[in-house]
Amino acid sequence: MTSVRNHRLQLSGNKWFIFVLTALIMGACSPKVRTVPTPVVKTKTEKNPKKTEKIEEKPVKIPEIKPSVISLILPLGLDHAAAGQKYTSAGLKSANMSVEYYQGFKLALDSITLTGANFRLQVFDSKADAAQAHSLGLNPQVKASDLIVGPVFPDDIKSFTSALTGWRKPIVSPLSPAWPATYKNEKLVTITPPLVYHAIGAATYIAKEIKPKKIFILTSGFSEEKQYTSPFKRTIDSLGKRKIQVVTITVSRGNLEPIMAQLSPEKENIFVVPSTKQAFLMVTLRALSSLSKSYPVVVFGHPNWDKFAFLKAALLQSLNTHITATDKIDYKGAETNNFLRSYRRVYHAEPTEFTIKGFDHGMYFGKLLADGEDMNKPDLDDFTGIHNSFHFVKKPGLGWINTHVDILKYEDFELKKVQ
Repeated sequence: MTSVRNHRLQLSGNKWFIFVLTALIMGACSPKVRTVPTPVVKTKTEKNPKKTEKIEEKPVKIPEIKPSVISLILPLGLDHAAAGQKYTSAGLKSANMSVEYYQGFKLALDSITLTGANFRLQVFDSKADAAQAHSLGLNPQVKASDLIVGPVFPDDIKSFTSALTGWRKPIVSPLSPAWPATYKNEKLVTITPPLVYHAIGAATYIAKEIKPKKIFILTSGFSEEKQYTSPFKRTIDSLGKRKIQVVTITVSRGNLEPIMAQLSPEKENIFVVPSTKQAFLMVTLRALSSLSKSYPVVVFGHPNWDKFAFLKAALLQSLNTHITATDKIDYKGAETNNFLRSYRRVYHAEPTEFTIKGFDHGMYFGKLLADGEDMNKPDLDDFTGIHNSFHFVKKPGLGWINTHVDILKYEDFELKKVQ
């Protein structure tokens, strides 16, 4: 059976989702029992039989498969759906995200049950509250799970894992890219690659594919950019055997004069820009655009750049811009189209990014459970999903971390996968 806390959720734009959510969740754990029809047995009879033998027919029943128990802990905030209550803008966004993720995850489990697997899906409301997350960490129903997915937000994960003492099974952090040292839990599975692996991915591609003699890192001076630049430099030094020079400068008002003498007029000049500050990016990228008229320019940007409406595709394409990403969906792929048809048939709506994430996560972990895989082994299996691929690395004291990122490049005014 499936557990949901408090009242039904009503969301503007997705109201019908919540009206059916309770019914959907209540059906999430129906046991999969198959009954084989009994064959009709015909016997030959004599004209004057001395004795008629009666054959007793017994139904043949396949034993029920023990269900794998999965607990989803999502910030539904169902208490805000009660009479007289209302959602804040942030709360409504979290609730929508939770419903969308649940729908994708549930659809994946339903797909796997067609192969004979059996699941019991429990859903708990973390309310986006650390105290509530801590309470769920003490909940016997949660502790009886074979797999826990959630909570979603870093503070909630930290509070939840601190209460879940003695737990020996995986806890999946489904959406947060926070570095797992925050939680200090060796059973944690971090699905969204932290920023450090975006930096490593970009550095690896540059060192192995472009093989430049020099790389320029243009910073705004904010210390947070070191979370990207430090692992980037280490990877370049390691792979380039210190033969690739890394030049770091703090750019003020788009002034690139300090590096002009070091630029090559023939070979590609590689610029890494780790900033996410709008004012800095607008000025600096315009300066690089002017520079590109005289010098070959290739830019590598922060993975969040594709979310910024102020960055225009035409400008980024003119700068040969590359970014790292974890979520490039191939809408022309056969698996993607099969998923879209299934989702539209079940929910009569279009899937969102969180729906597709939930589906990939449900397929990956659902299949591991159905196949009886030991999820405590050092190396979890690789996986290629609709939304992202998984390549997990086990880190002592930190658990498993997905390190796979793609390299995307602006072509035809859109991002296309390079690697």
